[in-house]
Amino acid sequence: MKQRAISAGIFVLAMLGGVFGGAKAFYFLFALITGGCLWELMGLLFGEEKNHFSLRKIAGTLLGVLPFLVYGSKIFNLFVPLTSGDQFHPYFFVANMSENVNPILMAIMLLLLFLYLLFILELLLQSKQPFTNIGNYLLGVVYVGIPFSLLITISYWHDNYAPSRVFGLLLLTWTNDTLAYLIGSKIGKTPFFSRISPKKTWEGTLGGVVCTFIMAYLLSKWITDFGIDEWLLLAVCVAVFGTLGDLVESMLKRSVNIKDSGSILPGHGGFLDRFDSFIFVLPFAWLALMIWEG
Repeated sequence: MKQRAISAGIFVLAMLGGVFGGAKAFYFLFALITGGCLWELMGLLFGEEKNHFSLRKIAGTLLGVLPFLVYGSKIFNLFVPLTSGDQFHPYFFVANMSENVNPILMAIMLLLLFLYLLFILELLLQSKQPFTNIGNYLLGVVYVGIPFSLLITISYWHDNYAPSRVFGLLLLTWTNDTLAYLIGSKIGKTPFFSRISPKKTWEGTLGGVVCTFIMAYLLSKWITDFGIDEWLLLAVCVAVFGTLGDLVESMLKRSVNIKDSGSILPGHGGFLDRFDSFIFVLPFAWLALMIWEG
């Protein structure tokens, strides 16, 4: 219990430091989180592929994290030459090449290029299931890489990095997850989805939903980046898709017969265990905000 509390405290401090430490801290923190989630996911998906297992994990992780790295570096202007004449600056070519290129288009094109290289990799490795492996690589992009890339758009407001928007969405997700667990462990009796998650109950789930909406109301008084309507809209996304995201990851772990996706946080599992709900919320929160804000 003590180890669990210590690791939770370190996790929260690292998240707060990364979110409120500025655009670069946010970028590097979530690049690490994206890479960590992908590394664990590739380990689960390629668990039965014994030949060149580590190579495939590395390749899948690099492919999945590429959209976040490219899109984020362009949006936040992180890598630019020191001077226009500094031909030997390590990022001179990329910075100048991408000066007038849409960051989304550039991320997509580099993603496709890397994917074609993975076709060649599977050809050279002589896999018995090459296109299943390609599907696993693509699953990492869709399930993890793209949602975290959308977080960059959510975090960028009025041409500036807005940490409160990121923190608010994280807090709503943590509220839903934590309170659903605590309430369910105390008064939960009615199974919610016993086939996938036997310990999840309707009492806990509904308790988490109510607490999430209360938190959304409190956030509307504290963080004015969003109005009350937007915070409640985000609460809906978290309550519905955060809960489903947790079940989806449980389904994944059951399919490969493991309890935790990793062990990076003692007592809490891996990156994927900590961010399964948040990952699933991001596309729907992004879509809701794009429609609502125009």
